[in-house]
Amino acid sequence: MDSKEQKKSVIIIPVDFTDMTLYAIKQSYNLAKYTHSKLLLLHVYEKQGNERYEEITKLAKLTQEESGVETDYMNIKGNIYKETERLAEELRAKFIVVGLESKMGPKDVFGMSASKLIRESPCPVISIRGKEHRDGCENILLPLDLTSYSRQKVDKAIEIAKYFGASIRVLGVFASSDEKYENQLHAYAHQVKQYIKSKGVSCTNKTIESDKIAETVVEYANKIEADLVMIMTKTDLNFKEFFVGTIAQRVIDISNIPVLSIRPVKSTSVTQGSGF
Repeated sequence: MDSKEQKKSVIIIPVDFTDMTLYAIKQSYNLAKYTHSKLLLLHVYEKQGNERYEEITKLAKLTQEESGVETDYMNIKGNIYKETERLAEELRAKFIVVGLESKMGPKDVFGMSASKLIRESPCPVISIRGKEHRDGCENILLPLDLTSYSRQKVDKAIEIAKYFGASIRVLGVFASSDEKYENQLHAYAHQVKQYIKSKGVSCTNKTIESDKIAETVVEYANKIEADLVMIMTKTDLNFKEFFVGTIAQRVIDISNIPVLSIRPVKSTSVTQGSGF
């Protein structure tokens, strides 16, 4: 392997051969091309006899032929969540792309493991639930709250937008009973818009009053024909951290539009609204 190949980033796609995971592969083609990454199809089996080696081999070959993107595969024994996270860390993966079934029971491969993977992954995770084909990415919806982690999400949105030549739509959602928060959020969303535009990316901002935050985010994403919704996930939550806790999970659960989840990096140097 030459130095060029060693530097090539990797997009990991866990595969259990359900329709949604196969669909997730197709939706990763453009992402791989724009980020100059190769695809890694990962099949993890728990019991001997469930290897499906021939199927994953054929799928990798078909994917490379169809996408024109270099595609590798791995077929290993273990736990799908643990192995995906381990490889993402080991390979310094650019993204993980996960296809989620609409209805998941506890025995499904991506049941509770998917939630934990999305929450704790060392790299951004794109979860795909809807089956509408998206050729490229023109609009990115960026829901914001007033947490100190917003800057990280904004910078990642700018990075993704520049890959695709996309526009960013900033959205703030506030409860009708919190006028002070509404005023702060409106001002902050405007600051974020100006910051994004200063980086050469087209951007609009909007604030909406609603007590159903996740539903409002998904409804607005469909209204503006967004191709991607960006949220953050973490486990230690403050009251106002709408898009990093259970509401973030709710967005993932109900969104028919791909959701990009980012695990924030704790930093004492990042303060609320800093850099905007």
